[in-house]
Amino acid sequence: MGATDEGQGAVRARRSVLYMPGANERALEKARALPADGLILDLEDAVAPDAKEAARERVAAAVASGAYGRREVTIRVNGPGTPWFADDLRAAAQAGPDAVVVPKVESAQTVREVERRLEEAGAPDHTAIWAMVETPRAMLDARAVAGASERLTVLVMGTNDLAKELHAAHVPGRAPLLTGLSLALLAAREAGKAILDGVFNDVRDLAGFEAECVQGQQFGFDGKTLIHPSQIEPCNRVFAPAEAEVARARKIIDAFEAAGREGRGVVTVDGRMVENLHVEEARRVLALAAAVAGAQE
Repeated sequence: MGATDEGQGAVRARRSVLYMPGANERALEKARALPADGLILDLEDAVAPDAKEAARERVAAAVASGAYGRREVTIRVNGPGTPWFADDLRAAAQAGPDAVVVPKVESAQTVREVERRLEEAGAPDHTAIWAMVETPRAMLDARAVAGASERLTVLVMGTNDLAKELHAAHVPGRAPLLTGLSLALLAAREAGKAILDGVFNDVRDLAGFEAECVQGQQFGFDGKTLIHPSQIEPCNRVFAPAEAEVARARKIIDAFEAAGREGRGVVTVDGRMVENLHVEEARRVLALAAAVAGAQE
């Protein structure tokens, strides 16, 4: 749970991050009232080739409007090697979203090229890079990708494309994808970056979706990317700290601080020894709970 914003030491809630089609003006307006922590205004898969330019203008205007409140607003550009990539990056840089989401990132070189183009186009310092990792090469080179730039703050799993590349089946529990998920998680955590789980395709299967949220949360993902507003509520619930978890975190911190004041070297809570690592985790839980509360205001 939770995501540390690099260089700030702050935790930002990224439980639910919803893809919204950039060509659909009504959807962009509807997103202003949705309780997702973040939005990905999509210029890639959700937009037909003949609608790309109009969608780019619409999304840039939506970002510049400032109408999305506390939500983290990002733009997914078309991938490197496409005819729209350069113009998308230039328009995104000028619009100044919270981040630019880049699909099909397979190398540190791609991250550095995106960073260079954004800076040349005048992107503000607050506009981060989110790299989508969705191929076998991306899984194997995730460590280099995650560490390629300080502007890169989030890895985003592209599980549909990964399954396609692996010739893998979409099955409950995602056994064919677990190696890739684990490699990307290891890379993100080593580099101190956030990481978002991939989408769940069947919007009618809310039980299956919630089970996959639980799996992702247990793995250590910060949140999940979504394809439909109906998925927001269960996702927010699963990826937020439970009341009991928050209460225990406070208890651990109080006990540890009391022991320090009293000069005691051994701390126990409910019969279990408490060490520095438990205190650090407890503080992270409380920081995420505060971030979630702020996102709900």
